[in-house]
Amino acid sequence: MKTYSAKPAEVEKKWVLIDGEGLVVGRLAAIVAQRLRGKHKPAYTPHVDCGDHVIVVNAEKVVFTGAKMTDKAFYWHTGYPGGIKERTMDKIIGGKHPERVVENAVRRMMPKDSPLARDQLTHLRVYAGAQHPHEAQSPEKLDVAAMNSKNKREA
Repeated sequence: MKTYSAKPAEVEKKWVLIDGEGLVVGRLAAIVAQRLRGKHKPAYTPHVDCGDHVIVVNAEKVVFTGAKMTDKAFYWHTGYPGGIKERTMDKIIGGKHPERVVENAVRRMMPKDSPLARDQLTHLRVYAGAQHPHEAQSPEKLDVAAMNSKNKREA
């Protein structure tokens, strides 16, 4: 018996729409990363891009468990002496680009330093509001909240 290895020409990519309203960020990112890599398919091949295109809407309405919204801080350094900066999660979500929270969570769940993972991340589209310009692709809706009761929280 031979092990099946998918060829790039044989892969069928679908479009999946996920509504992020009320979903826990870590659980949402884990499901999205799995879909992007194609690990939900029986013909998964580690070295081939066999994942789907994923659209996440309402990224500004995702929630965190516990007190992560106020306690979780992200630090960076400007390069100047005393140039350490800090931003909490509620400032990021309430700021100009709230969709970056979901994008970074998914990116950090993908394989590190991999050209394949960088290519798979181009198939992720995250929008802060409920509108998206991908209606022509007729994405199928994926109900992440119904997969597990822990996936959804009320803010």
